Amino acid sequence: MTQIMVFPGQGAQFLGMGAALFAKYPRLVRDVDEVLGYSVKTLCLEDPEKRLDQTAYTQPALYVVSALSYLEKQEFGFTPAFCAGHSLGEYNALFAAGAFDFQTGLKLVQKRGQLMDHIRDGGMAAVIGLDEERIQQILTRKELLGVDIANLNTPRQIVISGPKEEIVRGEAPLLAAGAKHFVLLRVSAAFHSRYMAGVEKEFAEYLSKFQFSPLRFPVFSNIHALPYEQDRIHQTLSAQISRPVRWAETIRRLMSLNGADFEEIGPGNTLTGLIRRIRTESGPLLWC
Repeated sequence: MTQIMVFPGQGAQFLGMGAALFAKYPRLVRDVDEVLGYSVKTLCLEDPEKRLDQTAYTQPALYVVSALSYLEKQEFGFTPAFCAGHSLGEYNALFAAGAFDFQTGLKLVQKRGQLMDHIRDGGMAAVIGLDEERIQQILTRKELLGVDIANLNTPRQIVISGPKEEIVRGEAPLLAAGAKHFVLLRVSAAFHSRYMAGVEKEFAEYLSKFQFSPLRFPVFSNIHALPYEQDRIHQTLSAQISRPVRWAETIRRLMSLNGADFEEIGPGNTLTGLIRRIRTESGPLLWC
């Protein structure tokens, strides 16, 4: 059996997440508060200022809860053979593999969230029931040329990203083409698209200040759907901001491993559901 850990990204947050973990790791939580300048426990359990769904706050909160969940798992001596994370979750996968320590990972996601939170006037939508090729055909035919493919969550659950007005105009033709559902996402910007190029550049400059340790086990990257190359961690992490999340392809490649057994670490079970659907909609992809 091949043990594979996966970590969720933005959208997995919920009020009350991490309650038992904050009580179990008080020293680490104090360290988190010093870095962030506010109480992560209060944010996650009470959210008095309604910030938990704001990107600048969501990303550190999710990173902390998932990282503490991993540390709790480690107490039982469990080490995966492979890791992957969906968008933000990739930072937790790299933390688990030893690329950086807990506080360094927190600083990275805090900066990432702050930079992404500055971008406005974009939108995203989940299109369910059509594959990537068909969606791209419809977008081109309707001259929605400002819309990018952002997340390939399953072969037939794909997120598009771009100017809000173009995203909205895409609903009718995509439904007419056979999409079962078109769901506008509650986001303030067009994440994982060309509109994040400026953020990518700024984040690359910030990343250049850090050195990354050798990975203890392979971590699949969102943009390549293949394991990280040690000497390209900086470039891969910065590019991730503006490139599509190739989640379905990542899981299909991991499915090809002998006895692939996936475990989601962190809040919620979003990825567990996606993996179930990927297994239903497609088969493994050989890669090694």
